[in-house]
Order: sequence, then structure tokens, then C-alpha cells
Amino acid sequence: MYRQKYIFLLPGLLVLVAVILFPLIFTIRVSFSSWDVYNPGLNNAGSAMYARLWDDSRYWEALWRLSLLSLSTVLIQYVLGFALALLVWRDIAARRFLRVLFLGPMMTTPVVMSVIWRTIFHESLGPLNPILEALGIGAQPWLSQATHAFAAVMIVEIWQWTPFMFLLLLAGLLSLPSEPFLAARIDGAGPVRTFLSVTFPMMGAISVGAILIRAIEASKIMETVYVLTSGGPGTATETVSYYIYIRGMRDFQIGYAAALSLTYLVIMAVALTLIAKALIRLMVREARA
Repeated sequence: MYRQKYIFLLPGLLVLVAVILFPLIFTIRVSFSSWDVYNPGLNNAGSAMYARLWDDSRYWEALWRLSLLSLSTVLIQYVLGFALALLVWRDIAARRFLRVLFLGPMMTTPVVMSVIWRTIFHESLGPLNPILEALGIGAQPWLSQATHAFAAVMIVEIWQWTPFMFLLLLAGLLSLPSEPFLAARIDGAGPVRTFLSVTFPMMGAISVGAILIRAIEASKIMETVYVLTSGGPGTATETVSYYIYIRGMRDFQIGYAAALSLTYLVIMAVALTLIAKALIRLMVREARA
């Protein structure tokens, strides 16, 4: 009986090894080589690639930039997604239409969405600057100035993925029991008090899950940067994924790119684990206390 169980598990295990384990082991082996356009092949370079990345300020700047970008966008997505979910949670007019409308940006691929926003942000041909000028704000150098370009990437990410957060949080709201809300109404609690004391605490576990899922995805931002700014101006919007792409696919420094990737994997695994523990302690355990 037990032997048959393992036989049925074997195909899935083989797929897991082929898809995940083998590429990971091979990447580890490549990271200990100096494989590049001049020295192709798996030679033994020891820890030279890892020693090199510690002095690579561009890599650490990209990591810091990605951390700021991902944390800020996920936080804003959570707030906006929660607000939109609360809006259509109750019985309001055109509720079903609004649910479909809010999911629109998520249904478009990131590359297509980035192309559309690149056209919108175009400083001379795009429609955004004429609108700002009509409002008296003035035209902005959206893609040619560092701060504006970073803000443009943030806007696109928020626009694209707030619907995902909205969808998860709305599903959580629809699954909440009605008894606590009825008790709060009997006690005379208003909408704000009900949200702070009932809705938000009960949504703690769902909120943690939604934030972590988006944080994992936000840590891999690549398509938006590639299409919208190409990491520019200069390296103002360059993320870790895009920098690894440059080193591996453009400069063909395969060994160094593998070392960068593994270091990034370890850093993200540790950081996301700490974030998960902090969120659980803050949003779940305190809500149950």
C-alpha cells in the first residue's frame, strides 16, 4: 500500500526535480565559474564571482531601489485595493459592473500595459502633459528625469496590480461571517468603528496572504522597467532583475549573472520571511488577542 503511494507520487516528484531542482543546482555550479563571452564553459573560478559582487555598487543600488519600489507599491496597492473592495462589498448600484471594471488593468499583460503607459508619458506626443498644462501644473519630464521616471514605474505597477489586491481582499470580505457585524450594529458602532474593530481584524490573515503574494511578485519587477524606461535615465529605475538580465543576456557574463541571481534569491528569501513574520505578528496575532 505504501509502495503504491510513492509510485503515484513519483511523476510529480520527477517534474519538480526537472523544473526546479535541476536548474537551481546547475545555476549554483555556473556561479562558481567565470563563464563569459571570452571563456565559455564551466571552468572552476572558485568564489571569484561572489567576491566580485560585493564591490559591485550598481548591484546594491539596484537592490535598494527595488526594495523601495516594491514596498511602496505593495503598500499603496493594499490601501487602494482594500478601499475598492469595501466600495463594492456592500449593496450599491452597478456593483457587478464595478467589479469587472476594476479588474480591467490586470487582464492586460505587463508588456502591453507598459507600452500604453509609455505612450501616455511621452513628453511631447503623449496626452498626459497637455492635460497637466491645462490644469496649470505644467509639463513634466516623465521618462527623462530620474525622480519622475521612478514615479512613472510606480504608477504603472500600482495601476496594473491594484486589481489583483482588490480581487483577493474582496473574496476575503465576502467570506466573512455576518454575526460580528450584526453585534456591532446592535452595540451602536458606526462605520469607522466597525471597520477598525471588526472588519480589519477579521481580514488580518487574508491581508497577510495578499500582501505576501504581491510582495513576491513585486520583487521580480522586470517587464515594466524593460519596456517603460530600460532602466533609465542612467540607472535611475534599474532593478535587480533587469541588472541581472543586462549582465547575463547583454554582456554574456553568465557566471557572474548566476552569482548575482543566487545572492538575490537568498536575500529575498530571508527578507520575505522576516516580513511575513512581522505581518503575522502585527495583523493576525494582535487581532486574535
